[in-house]
Amino acid sequence: MLNNKQIAICLDEMRGMYPEAHCELVHDNPFELVIAVLLSAQCTDVLVNKVTKNLFQKYKEPEDYLAVTLEELQQDIRSIGLYRNKAKNIRSLCEILLEEYGGEVPREHEELVKLPGVGRKTANVVVSVAFGVPALAVDTHVERVSKRLGICRWKDSVLEVEKTLMRKIPREEWSETHHRLIFFGRYHCKAQSPQCDICPLLDLCREGQKRMKKKVRG
Repeated sequence: MLNNKQIAICLDEMRGMYPEAHCELVHDNPFELVIAVLLSAQCTDVLVNKVTKNLFQKYKEPEDYLAVTLEELQQDIRSIGLYRNKAKNIRSLCEILLEEYGGEVPREHEELVKLPGVGRKTANVVVSVAFGVPALAVDTHVERVSKRLGICRWKDSVLEVEKTLMRKIPREEWSETHHRLIFFGRYHCKAQSPQCDICPLLDLCREGQKRMKKKVRG
């Protein structure tokens, strides 16, 4: 497991590699961000952005999603995985926003997770990106990188990974660290073909060293 000094070295290196790391889901306001993150579950940001380009022109407010049939909304997001369930969640979410929050996306994490289709990760992204509240959303990239590097244990749950990162990283760095871990996992430490041989963190990475030894033996 990496100590705090080693973790800081890793994060500094990622900062140098991805100084402009940011949320890649295209949106203009908190409501669009909630919809985009909801759609992104088990789906790439690239595909979500392709779908929301037209979706966000057609649907501007929660009322708009309720003005069409469920079937029409399903057709509009059909290329997204789990589109039937996501369409239902979007409509239910919009109903609750109108009934309980005056059509506005709540700023509080505990209120966001009450919305259909909005889990802990989605709520963390929204409070961080839309409202500037420090948060560490753990997606597949964040989890993979954290475990490969040895910041967290292999057996840790997603919630345990989040808590470990929050404990080991200064609060004011949570949001930027979230984006840099995603960029590092998405473009460098990929699931299938991590670039271990050119990785600046190889000396600190237990998984990278293991993979390189296998490569040499093979």
